[in-house]
Amino acid sequence: MKATPLSRLLAAALLSGAMLGTAHAATANVRITEWMYNGNGTGSIGEFIELTNLGTTTVDFTGWSFDDNSRTAGSENLSGFGTVAAGESVIFTDQTAAAFRANWNLSASVKVLGGNLNNLGRSDEVNVYDGTGTLVDRLTYNDQGTGSVAGPRTTGVSGIPGSLAAVGANNASLWTLSAVGDGKGSYLSSLNEIGSPGYTPFASVAAVPEPESYTMLMAGLGLIGVIARRRSRNA
Repeated sequence: MKATPLSRLLAAALLSGAMLGTAHAATANVRITEWMYNGNGTGSIGEFIELTNLGTTTVDFTGWSFDDNSRTAGSENLSGFGTVAAGESVIFTDQTAAAFRANWNLSASVKVLGGNLNNLGRSDEVNVYDGTGTLVDRLTYNDQGTGSVAGPRTTGVSGIPGSLAAVGANNASLWTLSAVGDGKGSYLSSLNEIGSPGYTPFASVAAVPEPESYTMLMAGLGLIGVIARRRSRNA
């Protein structure tokens, strides 16, 4: 069957939409959404970092890694998270996964990687790298510092973004301490720590489509509609 100009335009529009979707999927919108550098367990064990996929597509964590202020990709392997769905939060901790789940009463559906030996300090960094070794997100903090690094002291109480503006901004001064009843899902662990591992209110942005994708695709489909109407009138 011979391709008509209209069918070629339709194919181009659909291809553009597919390419836009692929482009956004390739840019992982994974962000640090909670951290606690000291827990209340023996020897201050119980530190954890929560990552959330704030994008609209599943992210494969194969080859992903974490490091502190030495900023070396590959230091702590995060491949064990497997695929992380849009809106899903995952956690890595220095406790065993089983002990962490029991402490925070987490269901098996929340992915936890235990045994992290790359422990954080009071003044440190959280660096997250994708499978190519590219930095995806960074949080530099020092509760005794000044300026953008002056975040909360997260010992026994986790730090969470004070607003969406703090997410991915690498500005610890925009973060705040969790508090029971803060409206962000925070609660007491069995060790009297406060946090909300496995949940962030900012995950809801994962359901919001990329606006430029819709704008470009709808513009293409609108053009096709105009051409179709003109062809119909001229037939």
